[in-house]
Amino acid sequence: MRNKQWIPIVKVICCFSVVIPFLTGCWDRLEIEERAVVLGVSIDTVSDEQAKEAEEEEDEVSHISGSIPPPSMGMVRVAVQIALPGRIPLGPGEGGGGKGSAGETVWVIDVVGHSIDDAFMNLQQQVSSKLFFGHLRVIVVSEKLARKGLENVNDYFRRNPEVRRMAWLMIAKGNALKFMNATPQLERVPALYLMSTLDEGIRMGKFPKDYIGVFWSNVSKKGQEGFLPYVEMKKEENVGIIGLAYFNGAKMVGATKPLEIAGYLGMKGVNPAGYRVYIQLDQSSESVMTNATHRKSKIKVNIRENVPHFTIDIDIELNLEAKLNENLKINDPNILRAIEKKQEGMSVLFYSNLIKKTQAKGSDIFGFGEYVRAFKPQFWNAHVKTAEGWRSMYKDCEFDVKVSLKIRRIGMKAQ
Repeated sequence: MRNKQWIPIVKVICCFSVVIPFLTGCWDRLEIEERAVVLGVSIDTVSDEQAKEAEEEEDEVSHISGSIPPPSMGMVRVAVQIALPGRIPLGPGEGGGGKGSAGETVWVIDVVGHSIDDAFMNLQQQVSSKLFFGHLRVIVVSEKLARKGLENVNDYFRRNPEVRRMAWLMIAKGNALKFMNATPQLERVPALYLMSTLDEGIRMGKFPKDYIGVFWSNVSKKGQEGFLPYVEMKKEENVGIIGLAYFNGAKMVGATKPLEIAGYLGMKGVNPAGYRVYIQLDQSSESVMTNATHRKSKIKVNIRENVPHFTIDIDIELNLEAKLNENLKINDPNILRAIEKKQEGMSVLFYSNLIKKTQAKGSDIFGFGEYVRAFKPQFWNAHVKTAEGWRSMYKDCEFDVKVSLKIRRIGMKAQ
């Protein structure tokens, strides 16, 4: 009987043991109004001419003269876009752009520091709420800083668990701070406009998926280098994607032209395709514009005399978009084949020149080294071994590019 008396007590204890953990879910809650939600970040170097002024501007938050000296490295200027509570549009009815509307939705503040972490410490001293990076969408870094190296930038944001790997890291031609102060006409939140520019570029086949997580993955590989969007502020504070900024390790070593983005996409076989090019036939007046709609590529690697030799087969489907000569009979199969042959020859030269451009800097953004690691592991272990070894060998690799084009559609008007 005594044993049965303990059964109800045990049941009650078990119920409390199951329920109590669910009641503690809000013990560390932080209301959204108590957070400073960071949407965008820009990072610039501080020039030698501005160094003295920057030192006077800086607050001694993480260091102090005489006892805890700062690191002996150049200073950076960090700016953030902080969302203003209740001002961000939540639906289509609250959208719309307009000059000056960005200032109603975000607060832009900039500080200086000896490192990225130091700058954010200085910033936190000026902001009453805790900085929150869970909604960070874009990080814009100036080209000058990127050419010096992104070691500190990568280290700080990779260690921060709040930063999403789907955010965008981009390189700005010129000053990066102006991207935070921009007021684009199509979006009330500048950081979201920058993000949508790149996201739409992916959907239209004009840019590869290169989120910050993809970039960090590429720079960690032994047989591939990273690349980032290369952007520039255009007229009316519009943003243009002007190429790929490619890296050697953590340092930017060059940038492509806008059309050369299509070269990267073609060699990687990324779809959908979306670039248009002019094709000039034998007579200078006979020109047409074609639009790539689908890409497919295949890469093979062989070792010849201890040097990797790559064969790249690229198949592209085209639409004929326009002709510049009314007398050109595009409904003639022979004319269409002549257009295909002409563009095939131009494409081989185009792809080859792009590869040579990256070879000169030892920046294998295509990941050819990963093919060697995967399919020729004995050669890699014997002759390459490290990322630095591949950067050196990549300059001497040989490439055989083959391009096959097919015009699928010429439009409703045949003549």
